[in-house]
Amino acid sequence: MSINQNANAGALPNFRNLGIVLRILVIVDGICLAAALLETSEPLPLMEALVEMSAQAQPILLLSLLLLAAFNDLLHRLSYRSAIVALVAIEFAVATAMFFLGHHLFNAAGTLERYWLFTLLTTGVLVGYFELRGRALSPALTEARLQALQARIRPHFLFNSINAVLSLMRQDPRRAEQVIEDLAEMFRVLMADNRQLAPFSQEIALAKQYLNIEQLRLGERLQVEWDIEGFPDDALVPPLVLQPLLENAVYHGIEPRVEAGVISIQLRRDGDRVRVVLRNPYRPENDHHTGNHMALANIRERLALHFDAEASIKTSAAEGSYEVHIVMPYITGHA
Repeated sequence: MSINQNANAGALPNFRNLGIVLRILVIVDGICLAAALLETSEPLPLMEALVEMSAQAQPILLLSLLLLAAFNDLLHRLSYRSAIVALVAIEFAVATAMFFLGHHLFNAAGTLERYWLFTLLTTGVLVGYFELRGRALSPALTEARLQALQARIRPHFLFNSINAVLSLMRQDPRRAEQVIEDLAEMFRVLMADNRQLAPFSQEIALAKQYLNIEQLRLGERLQVEWDIEGFPDDALVPPLVLQPLLENAVYHGIEPRVEAGVISIQLRRDGDRVRVVLRNPYRPENDHHTGNHMALANIRERLALHFDAEASIKTSAAEGSYEVHIVMPYITGHA
């Protein structure tokens, strides 16, 4: 499957994405209803007009979706303007073919010009909708929220890490040097351009670096369990999915405790899906859910940006445990 899940402004949507397909179906049906309402508002004639328009529109729509899914990778290799031209050409070719086929086999009503006009109107509405939606979910807005979240958390983490390194300088200089390198690498990733999907192996490496630094500060109070055996390293994920959740898990689940606490991370491939489950200790008096709100909202937005309705993030709190469950499509960089 293609890496390109474009929901950005200035890019066509991914026509193989279930959420995108459902949006197109709803919008086209809405246009049919609006066109029928322009003809009549009486219930029975309205139903007849809607059935007639749907009979003309649905074959064009279904064939268009099949062709756009087949040519999805090719369309995304073109510039945006060229892709729009190609998209319109495909739609006009489908509409023309369906017109002649309908007249030849079923003696369908309507003129070729009407088919073309409806196709042009519908294509224009869909392109405009996904352009506006891309702007609303643009990476710039998402990154601004992410940076606001990082600005809130980063000083707390940075100062604690520096203090931990200073305490190690004389006792274990080599380990202190390694921690400084891990810290520098972590902040390099945090400050990088994170608009594109990245291999899950990088996300795991970043999470382990973060946990190693926190382990230095919290010692035996922080225990980590990884369950990632057999997980595909080539799976692609929006960057900074695990680390903000782990930071919240440490801050709200481990730091308030005197005794040791376990954070568990489970990664699984389930057919064409990737499942991420993160658990940490939970005490209602720590108001854990409120503390996680910003990180969860940010991750939810980036999942919607890349995967639309094909991804989800859910949370649950049981006695003594808080759980975050993320489901994403399993995609790789291979077309």
